[in-house]
Amino acid sequence: MVQEHANSQPKGFSNYIKNVAIVGATGTSGKFIVQSLLDKGKHIVTAITREGGSVQMPEGVTVKKVNYDDPSSLVSALQGQEALIITMGVRAPPDQQTKLINAAAEADVAWILPNEFGYDSANEALCNDILPNASKGQYTSLIEKLGKSKWIGFICGFWYEFSLSGSPDRFGFDFKDRSLVMINEGTQPISVTTFPQVGRGVADLLSLPILPENEKDTSPTLSSFANKFCYVASFVISQKDMLDSVLRVTKTDIKDWKITREDSKERYQKGKKRLQEGDYKALALAMYSRNFFPDGSGNHAATRGLDNDKLGLPKEDLDEFTGVAVKMVTEGFPDAYA
Repeated sequence: MVQEHANSQPKGFSNYIKNVAIVGATGTSGKFIVQSLLDKGKHIVTAITREGGSVQMPEGVTVKKVNYDDPSSLVSALQGQEALIITMGVRAPPDQQTKLINAAAEADVAWILPNEFGYDSANEALCNDILPNASKGQYTSLIEKLGKSKWIGFICGFWYEFSLSGSPDRFGFDFKDRSLVMINEGTQPISVTTFPQVGRGVADLLSLPILPENEKDTSPTLSSFANKFCYVASFVISQKDMLDSVLRVTKTDIKDWKITREDSKERYQKGKKRLQEGDYKALALAMYSRNFFPDGSGNHAATRGLDNDKLGLPKEDLDEFTGVAVKMVTEGFPDAYA
């Protein structure tokens, strides 16, 4: 395919995206994406929400109400949008994203960021092992089949502070009991990202020029990510690295913590069995354990490389966000960021 250039486009062509719609604007990652887009000051942000909802949006966000059972309401809400960001929880109806993609095609939305924002969806073995996510590729395939939009999969690994502060089924930590389940030897590195870095990454991605200015322009562009994945991470970190940071932040000693060990594959199989028996709460146990396998599946920084520099993302301080995780345990989300 011949590379297009901005300087050869018709008169009136804009080389930057302005109108951005987002589904899940007040969700765990969505609120950080919205705030980063607003902070950039380069976009008109529209939140797509269900009819009957009454969520409070930040100042500067336009709200469009939709009925997912009425395709015309989705198309109408997406008219004039240049990019659609889809952020949804794992329990969202599976056809919801399909409806959004079809509506985006009908509304001529040029760019879609599908509901990724997690571990490496290009790793088929990893996705197939995590049952609810085995079919993620159907959404990017649908976008390509419809032929109206380009997709960009935003891969960030697990959300660091959210995962560290959660149940032991995630990173193994229980702050209230001061206990840790060490997976294998606790030395397997994985790629993780903080919520603020996710927000910045998406905003910076959508602030890139669409096309290179001319044949000599080698700077990053949105088109260079078309129908591909964009990989970011805040930290490449093992459980032992996390523990060292926790000890510094909480000013505790390793002797203050009860540490047990589990094999990653046995832990994964335990979660998978519970999932197959209908216990959806076991998804975290299976998903996180699988990413700690010694095969390195959870470390996309090593297997794919990172696009942090292309997006101009800053370096972050590990202990700062370990501190946020500790605050989450006592103050909840999102008060820990105050």
